[in-house]
Amino acid sequence: MTRRVAMISEHAGPLGVLGGVDAGGQNVYVDAVSRGLVAHGYETDVFTVRSELEHPKVVAWVDGVRVVEIPVGAAAPLPKDELWPHMPAFRDAIDRFADSECAAYDLIHANFWMSGWVAAELGSRWRTSTVQIFHATGVTKLREQGAADTSPAGRIEVEKAVVRAVDRLIAQCPAERDELLADYGARADQIVLIPSAVDTDRFRSVDKCAARQTLEIDPTAEMIVYVGRLVPRKDVRNVVQALARLKTQRLAMGITTMPALFIVGGDTEEPDPVATPEIGVLHALASELGVLDQVRFVGRRQPDDLHLWYAAADVAVTTPWYEPFGLTPLEAMACGTPVIGSRVGGIAFTVADGETGFLVPPRDPEALSGRLEEILHDPARRMRMGQAGRTRVLSLFTWQQVATCTAALYDNLLSEPSTPALGRLPALRRNDAATTRQSQEQGVSA
Repeated sequence: MTRRVAMISEHAGPLGVLGGVDAGGQNVYVDAVSRGLVAHGYETDVFTVRSELEHPKVVAWVDGVRVVEIPVGAAAPLPKDELWPHMPAFRDAIDRFADSECAAYDLIHANFWMSGWVAAELGSRWRTSTVQIFHATGVTKLREQGAADTSPAGRIEVEKAVVRAVDRLIAQCPAERDELLADYGARADQIVLIPSAVDTDRFRSVDKCAARQTLEIDPTAEMIVYVGRLVPRKDVRNVVQALARLKTQRLAMGITTMPALFIVGGDTEEPDPVATPEIGVLHALASELGVLDQVRFVGRRQPDDLHLWYAAADVAVTTPWYEPFGLTPLEAMACGTPVIGSRVGGIAFTVADGETGFLVPPRDPEALSGRLEEILHDPARRMRMGQAGRTRVLSLFTWQQVATCTAALYDNLLSEPSTPALGRLPALRRNDAATTRQSQEQGVSA
């Protein structure tokens, strides 16, 4: 029997172009899980906001998956943090769409906190079971970013209400599960741990020399790669600072060969500090620290090309202040490349310290510099770590496994007798939703 899922993800759907400020792991998750559920008897409508439309637009994405783009009355595309006041319109438009198609959904699966509010409201209206995955939480964002947090007012209050209202919560790593318990008052039996994953066919091992030949990179050079969004919380500045420390240490030892850092990401195909302000910040920092000649800004690249950048590198680095889960370490590991990552959130779960790479404290360029030197100095260890990373991904972090676990969660939930919601959602008021989006240089995507 085929069942139907309403997958709600207000700002991040399968049609989004990856690499920008508001497009990343959540887009990948929604796409991959929706596709994977088809084999388990679930058809999915993915609901996202498309501000500039006049009427809902239905895109037949793949067999069993449709993307339904919903207008919310805005004249132009809106940044993620400015969508909150439009959630009542989003909710009501989804309700009207379902009514117009006589569509009965067996389950609602919400992504991010705003869609969680919508899902809980619709779950009450439709008397439908609800599943929530946050991808990032307001408590962590506020703790790490402080005054630079651009979240709308009332976010944490809404998140706590969503936790009380929905039937199940998906945590992507143990740290997120602990946060939901400690900071949000979730029930232990409400939480299911299902890590995110990586497409192991797309992200695959490629001969390093062949990858570098394709990318026109010196086959003898030492190569560090960062792949991901270019926003302050990802802290590529930390990587540049570590590169400068490594240079100083090598020069003190009489070593003149230096590694190159390739930064893959941004809002445009060609690096543009106007479109992506963080590029300008990183360029200035590298110049100030005397390593500008070692830094290469690549620009945005799409997933079908990224495996070449991972495979070409000696090591991939990602040292964010915090990371709810983080897909790029898994992508690098799937390509057979060791990873140095922050000991935070999902990275501390996916990267096996000393086995598939190294974990370092965030905001610690000295620690990062030491691990970079260690891994660059030992080709045999790099190879062992790369092979171990690919094995770890295949064992634990494939989208087929995620789809199987998610379908099992759905099956178990739908087999239970329905119960009333455990909490009442706060009404969305205009004064709660108002927020001024700060400059991208200060603000950070969650």
